[in-house]
Amino acid sequence: MPNIKSAKKRVKVIAKKTLQNKMFKSSMKTEIKKFYAAVATGDASLAQAAYKSATKKIDVAAAKGIIHKNAAAHKKSQFTKAINGMQK
Repeated sequence: MPNIKSAKKRVKVIAKKTLQNKMFKSSMKTEIKKFYAAVATGDASLAQAAYKSATKKIDVAAAKGIIHKNAAAHKKSQFTKAINGMQK
């Protein structure tokens, strides 16, 4: 445990930020699962709505630094392929 006042504060701040990041990452994963579930049902309009919300969450996560920007691009590309494959 830190003894210096500023180091003690950093420990508290980091714990708070870590919790926020975990909460956001969890909600992002939930949106991703909802998208894949919508694609599995075959309903195009439902899948399109889930696609929009999932890509928005991923973009925000990339902007906040929760996931890498290339990982975000990779995920969005997978989603696009899933949507396009569903429509054929």
